[in-house]
Amino acid sequence: MRKPQRQGFIYLSLLIALLLTVMPMPQLVKLARPDWALLVLMYWTMALPQRIGILTAFFTGFIVDVLVGTVLGVNALAFSVVIFAVAQHHLKIRNFSVIQQSLLLGLLLALYQLLLFWLSHFLTGVYFRPQYLWPVITGMLVWPWLFWLLRRYRRQLKIQ
Repeated sequence: MRKPQRQGFIYLSLLIALLLTVMPMPQLVKLARPDWALLVLMYWTMALPQRIGILTAFFTGFIVDVLVGTVLGVNALAFSVVIFAVAQHHLKIRNFSVIQQSLLLGLLLALYQLLLFWLSHFLTGVYFRPQYLWPVITGMLVWPWLFWLLRRYRRQLKIQ
């Protein structure tokens, strides 16, 4: 497989994550939807930090802002902060087991949710509800399977 096609898989996985982000769901399930785009960005940043980084995170976050209908720049800023932390410590995070990665990424997902809340509260006056943290728990539960799936395709396609 040629190199552009391999790089295309990274952006295809981000596109699928964006589609999962806006896929219609019942309200009860929608509250606990994992942050798919951020999880996929975290994986690619850990696996290939020289290709996927803060700039990709900013543009992906901006697209999430447009798709979800939030204030422009809120998700872009939060994605950038979280991906910056992942990029800075990608070598350490890669050496953890998948369960330890899941716990650590849970903390980063909590940071993302708290940044979203803080910015939304500052801009629009939203108040905190414990339901805001459900995506953190579901993201931690989804991480091992997402990690396995993306790693399998990355190795099969020899993406480096």
